[in-house]
Amino acid sequence: MTTALFTHKDCLDHVTPPGHPECVARLEAVMGALDDPSFTNLDRRDAPLAEFAQIELCHPRVMIANIKALAEAAGKIPAPIDADTSIVEGSWNAALRAAGAVVAAVDAVIEGAVDNAFCAVRPPGHHAEPDQAMGFCLFNNITIGARHAQAQHGLNKIAIIDFDVHHGNGTEAICAHDGTLFYGSTHQVPHYPGTGDPSFTGVGNVVNRALAPGAGGIEFRQAMERDILPALQSFDPDMIMISAGFDAHRADPLSHINLTEEDYVWITSKLGEIAQKQCRGRIVSSLEGGYDLGALGTSTAAHVHELMSMAT
Repeated sequence: MTTALFTHKDCLDHVTPPGHPECVARLEAVMGALDDPSFTNLDRRDAPLAEFAQIELCHPRVMIANIKALAEAAGKIPAPIDADTSIVEGSWNAALRAAGAVVAAVDAVIEGAVDNAFCAVRPPGHHAEPDQAMGFCLFNNITIGARHAQAQHGLNKIAIIDFDVHHGNGTEAICAHDGTLFYGSTHQVPHYPGTGDPSFTGVGNVVNRALAPGAGGIEFRQAMERDILPALQSFDPDMIMISAGFDAHRADPLSHINLTEEDYVWITSKLGEIAQKQCRGRIVSSLEGGYDLGALGTSTAAHVHELMSMAT
C-alpha cells in the first residue's frame, strides 16, 4: 500500500498578478521538494477535471458558471474578483483540477487503492464561501471532497482539520450547520479573514482555536491536544481530511506564528493515529497556503513523508 500524490500541470496555468503571494512558483516549489529520491515510492497520479455535479455539492451552479465566464473573459491578463483574488483563462481548468484532485483522492482512499493521499494543487480552497470566491480561492476543494465521500461512497461523518494560519471561513460556512461534518481549525487572531472566533461552535461540530501573534509549537500543540483532537475523536469520523496550509511556519511572510517542520510532522502523526483507530487510516490532505517558497517545500515534504510512513 502507498501514499498517492494527486496534481496536474494545469494548476500552473492559474497565473496571478506580479508580486502576488499565491503564485505559480508555490506549486513549483512543492513539486521540486517532492522530486527528492526519498519520494520515489509516491503513487503519482494526474488530477482529473472535477465535474459540475461534484462542485455543485458545495457551490450553486450560478456561481460555478460565473467563475467560468470570468475566466473566459479575462484571457491571459489577471482580472480581479476581489482585492486578493484574480482569475485568468487558465484558472478555470486549474480550479477544476484542484477540486478534481481531492475528489479522485477520496475515491482512491475509500476504494482501498492507496492508504492515504496528498493533493498538490492550486488555487487553494478553504476561503471559498458557498456562493463567493475569495481569499485566493475559487472553489472549496476540501469540502467538495468531503461531500463526494458522502454522496458517492455513503460515508456518514467526515472531519476536516485545518492548520493553515488563516481561518477557513468558507469551509466553516459549509460545515457549520451540518452535524455530519466536523471542522477543527487553528489560526492566527487577529488576521485575515477575521472569522474563527472560538465562541462559534456551529451545531456542536466546529472547534476554532485562536493563536496569538508570536505563538509557536507549544501553543499550537496545546490547542490541538486540549481541544481539537479530543473533539475529533468524539466525533468518530469515517474519514479525516486535512486543509494543509503551511503559512503558520516561522519563515512565512504573511503570518506571525512560529511553527516548524517538526510541528507539521507532529500533527500529521497525531491525525494518523486517530485515523488508524477510528476510520481505517483514511486521510486525504490538500494544499492550502504557504508563501515562503523554501519553508513551503520543506514543510510539505515533512508532511508527505509522515503520510508515507503510515502507509508502510
